[in-house]
Amino acid sequence: MAKKLMKGCEAIAEAAIQAGCRFFFGYPITPQNDIPEYMSARMPKIGGCFLQAESEVAAINMVYGAAAAGARVMTSSSSPGVSLKQEGISYIAGAELPCVVCNMMRGGPGLGSIQPSQGDYFQATKGGGHGDYHLIVLAPSSVQEAVDLMHNAFDLADIYRTPVMLLADGIIGQMMEPVEFHEHEQKELPAKTWAVTGWKGDRPRSIVNSLYIEVDELQEMNDRLQARYKEIQEKEVMVEQYKTEGAEVIVCAYGTVARICKSAIALCEAKGVKVGLVRPITIWPFPEKELRAVMAQPSVKREITVEISAGQMHEDVRLAINGMKPVDFYGKPGSYTPTAEEIADYILKTREA
Repeated sequence: MAKKLMKGCEAIAEAAIQAGCRFFFGYPITPQNDIPEYMSARMPKIGGCFLQAESEVAAINMVYGAAAAGARVMTSSSSPGVSLKQEGISYIAGAELPCVVCNMMRGGPGLGSIQPSQGDYFQATKGGGHGDYHLIVLAPSSVQEAVDLMHNAFDLADIYRTPVMLLADGIIGQMMEPVEFHEHEQKELPAKTWAVTGWKGDRPRSIVNSLYIEVDELQEMNDRLQARYKEIQEKEVMVEQYKTEGAEVIVCAYGTVARICKSAIALCEAKGVKVGLVRPITIWPFPEKELRAVMAQPSVKREITVEISAGQMHEDVRLAINGMKPVDFYGKPGSYTPTAEEIADYILKTREA
């Protein structure tokens, strides 16, 4: 299939449709507006449903309803809008329903800016709403990877009956790159016997709920979720290792920043310093074992995390490395995106410190 030049948000929307998404509920906010705009044009043509809700709160509760009926459903927003969806996401996680949420991150806190950021890492990976729950969080570093991960996102949601988040910074949403829509291998998916699709007495009633008044029942639900999260951590970690073998310094970054780090690595190589990159593709589950294995190499002297944040992922990096080697952080909160030259200068300076 020939490649097509597409904007990131539009490519993500088309990938969702090709993955079987037939319901989209959302509300406009920059820089993700191209997703609902694209969906509004495409969904009616394929027999799907596009609805611009009256608010982000309404949109996520519509997602709850469609997911409860067993439909493949998606919503998208950007940072402040995703904050408004957190209560609904917690309800969906508690009801054990599959759906996909796309967050094209922008600067914050507050209304912040419409420029790219990675300041929503904590919100995405630590639950975001109330209660002990997780989302599977996928972090692409290119438009093509975002397209490929969308197919995986809907499958993972169905397999584990859990919300899945595609987390990208605004650069990926707004840039244009050539993409190819591949035929993806169809995974064996469990039957949705739990779906609320009507009852005529020929099967047990399906009840979708996240309210458990009895403590024992709530504990049982939480134990079930935690067992599921443990299985996800064991089976679904995705990570890229770039030039890590024999490296002196390991850089850890995700999303667009990881691409910039690859250019910084080339600048360091030109000065005779071997640097490798560990790029989490799943930021939850975080690739702890994989990062530790790389850091255990005798050649590795230190680690540097690079983010467009105040160091949110860096906390998970520090926990994973657990004092094995020195760790450092380079980045800024808000929307300041470091250049390859700035990152390379920091690597070289920190290496010599």
